[in-house]
Amino acid sequence: MIRIRGKVGIRPDIEAALKALNLHRVNHGVVLEESASLMGTLQKSKDYVTWGEISQDTLSLLLTKRGRLGGGVRLTDTSAKEKLGFESVDDLTERVWTGKTALSSISGLNRVFRLHPPRGGFRRSKKRHYPDGELGYRRSAIDELLRKMA
Repeated sequence: MIRIRGKVGIRPDIEAALKALNLHRVNHGVVLEESASLMGTLQKSKDYVTWGEISQDTLSLLLTKRGRLGGGVRLTDTSAKEKLGFESVDDLTERVWTGKTALSSISGLNRVFRLHPPRGGFRRSKKRHYPDGELGYRRSAIDELLRKMA
C-alpha cells in the first residue's frame, strides 16, 4: 500500500486511519497482510492511497533497495544475517512470502518503505481512482508502480 496524496484538508478520521497504517507522508509504502480490519481501514482511506497484491520479485526488490534497519542502516545480506538472524535478504523474502514470518513481527526492521516519486511520473491524474487515475485498488498492477518508485 502506498500513500499518494498529502495531508492538506484531510478529515481527522481519515488521518487517524492513515496513521494506523503507518502512512504518515506521501510516497511512503507498507506491506501488510490482508484482514477484515485492514479492509475497513482501506475503505476509509481509499481516496489517499493505492494498494494491490505484490509479487515475490517485487517484494525482494523492495527489501533490497528500500529496506532499512533501525537508524537508517540499509538492509543487506550481511546486516540481515547479523542483526535479524536470516541467511540473506532472499531468505527473508522467501519466509515472508510463504507466510512463515510477518514483516511486522521482525524487530529491528522498519515497516515503512520511503519511496521515490515514480520515475517517468504518474500515468494519469492522482485524484481519480484506478484505472482512470492512481488511487484505490489496482490488483497486480501495483508491481509496475512499485518498480517505478523503488
